[in-house]
Amino acid sequence: MSDYLQELNEEQRAAVLYNEGPSLVIAGAGSGKTRVLTYKIAYLLENGYQPWNILALTFTNKAAREMKERIARQVGEGRARKLWMGTFHSMFLRILRTEASSIGFPPQFTIYDTADSKSLIRAIIKEMGLDEKSYKPGAVQARISNAKNYLVLPDAYANSRDIYQGDCAAQMPAVRDVYRRYWERCKQAGAMDFDDLLVYTYLLFRDHPETLARYREQFRYILVDEYQDTNIAQHSIVKQLAQTHGHVCVVGDDAQSIYSFRGADIDNILHFTQDYPNSKIFKLEQNYRSTQTIVCAANSLIQKNEQQIHKEVFSKKEKGEAISVFQAYSDAEEGEIIANTITELHRKEHAPYSDFAILYRTNAQSRVLEETLRKRGMPYRIYGGLSFYQRKEIKDIIAYFRLVVNPHDEEAFKRIVNYPMRGIGDTTVGKIIRAATSHNTSLWTVLCAPEDWGLNLQKGTLNKLQGFQKLIETLMEKANSANAYEAGLDIVKSSGILQDISQENSAEGLSRRENVEELMNGMSEFCAQRLEEGNARIGLSDYLGEVSLLTDLDSDETDDEERISLMTIHAAKGLEFRTVFVAGLEENLFPNGMAGNSPRAMEEERRLFYVAITRAEKHCYLTYAKSRIRYGKIEFSSPSRFLRDIDTQFLQLPQQVSIKHGIDLAAEDFRRKMQEKRSSLETPQKEATASPKPSFRQPAAASRKKPLTLQEGQTIEHERFGLGEVLKVEGEGDNAKATIRFQNAGNKQLLLRFARFKIVK
Repeated sequence: MSDYLQELNEEQRAAVLYNEGPSLVIAGAGSGKTRVLTYKIAYLLENGYQPWNILALTFTNKAAREMKERIARQVGEGRARKLWMGTFHSMFLRILRTEASSIGFPPQFTIYDTADSKSLIRAIIKEMGLDEKSYKPGAVQARISNAKNYLVLPDAYANSRDIYQGDCAAQMPAVRDVYRRYWERCKQAGAMDFDDLLVYTYLLFRDHPETLARYREQFRYILVDEYQDTNIAQHSIVKQLAQTHGHVCVVGDDAQSIYSFRGADIDNILHFTQDYPNSKIFKLEQNYRSTQTIVCAANSLIQKNEQQIHKEVFSKKEKGEAISVFQAYSDAEEGEIIANTITELHRKEHAPYSDFAILYRTNAQSRVLEETLRKRGMPYRIYGGLSFYQRKEIKDIIAYFRLVVNPHDEEAFKRIVNYPMRGIGDTTVGKIIRAATSHNTSLWTVLCAPEDWGLNLQKGTLNKLQGFQKLIETLMEKANSANAYEAGLDIVKSSGILQDISQENSAEGLSRRENVEELMNGMSEFCAQRLEEGNARIGLSDYLGEVSLLTDLDSDETDDEERISLMTIHAAKGLEFRTVFVAGLEENLFPNGMAGNSPRAMEEERRLFYVAITRAEKHCYLTYAKSRIRYGKIEFSSPSRFLRDIDTQFLQLPQQVSIKHGIDLAAEDFRRKMQEKRSSLETPQKEATASPKPSFRQPAAASRKKPLTLQEGQTIEHERFGLGEVLKVEGEGDNAKATIRFQNAGNKQLLLRFARFKIVK
């Protein structure tokens, strides 16, 4: 037996050695699936297979590169280099380059990236005279991509009543016509987009049996990584190639299938044994990553899913501590609790910041967490995404804010003069810039009196520019008498941004809406908090002053510094950290409200939570907030149903102790709420068919009719900062102030007239 095979446990070794027929390797979290795949390929190479006889398909170039390096250490770099190993798209591109003439393409056909594809779709929409506000290129592109993932070609798309009704519901009935033109134009241009690399490979094998037979003969063994993430097209091509010889091994974990929004179909792995009747299942159940407690907690959670391949993952590592559940009074205090815990572990265990990850369900949640860490000077990075204030929709809105505060801001002007689209093209903007530059004045000055500065434009273009000018002047006038939140809300609505982002009914569009909502939440909190602190400077310019400091810090990050990782749970898949925080475990946030009463969607949300927990090696913390600011108003939340799914023997329930009296205020509250929610959560709710459009309200800060009287030593419960002890009270009437020491947020001085709290004792 080869030395490397002795490194495997019994089940891993069995999976490597079995090559008589189809095999499904169910690889639990942290169970060493990459080792099994690489050693299996090495074993095949040592037992009669040539490198070019093996097709190994992955989802990322990084995974393929790492596997090749490991294989090279076993069989030599020369043999490893000749393997057909890479992503689905890269491997099928190699085939299509060779066989292009069979499907009517030149061998050097062009590959359209996402931007190219979107540009062509935009041109087609314009040619067809369709309204681009209704037919957003990104939304149309997403629908076409989804159709291709399911191998639905233009004719089938056009003839499907269900698809047409769906397009009509999205107010885009002509997508079928756009799709047909897009398909034809790509063919005429000798171009394929990324989805076409799958579609045309399938069509090549379907329509040319002699070609399929040749590749079946070449690829005597097929291996697929992360099989739970395959879509219909990928699954179908693998089946085409493996149908006769059955030498196929797929590796994955149905419990980690979380990408249905990208077209992944969990049924591919769940029904593998039906597609390959003589297949054998191997279960890798030993987790080498996490403590026993973390593994057992994750098991108790995922067992609640009905659609799954049952397995019992176990760990032989130390038992480890219970998973701590923290209840926060608000998302602001949630951020403080997380920062405090990181600080304590960083000091006690001398753990580098890179050992910590904060995971959340939606991108928008990063704002509060980022701001908490920044205020404390704790280094972090957004993994797999942009920092909150660097996201396009946020930068667009901030540009509007800047122009309203200072209309001579050239960069802000150029960014939003034609966003949302109002027919002011680059040529017109270029003329404005040249006129301003030649007269040493600002773009805004030229805009206000174009003829005075030698700007000769057609009447239609001048009317569009004057419309933009009047919009900004109206926004400026309103902003002069409004607080930052009121001014910001007016800008988001009046500019057309809110309407623009509300029309794109896709995962990307939903994320953009959530980010804009969170920006408004932050502005509401900015106004309320400053009023509480006795600071009346709550105008739009004051808000921009604070935000500019946050955005400036984005440019100061260096790659070599140890940083806390912040990311969505989707981005965390495949990663591991010594300490993991899962934030925002509240109903309608996680599980996401869009899951509605769909059992399939709810099970995917539960799998997502399973993925989050199993990223942790030693420490895992789950946090939820009793309230969050939404649409400018504090809304109260209920703990996530998923917390109830975990066996309580593996949890340390919330412990928030009164600063003065040592009273446990949270554990019993948690138990009570879990009991109250038990029956209501099991009753199906109305399924959400689309994300609700934001309906913003006025900010939560409002003056009390009569300030509460406080005394030193009293304990209060603040809506945002949680429990605090009164250290000092000074002033009278509307000017009364109190210095409060909060359990997690530290010392704060609050103007009682605006403070949002109740006296506990």
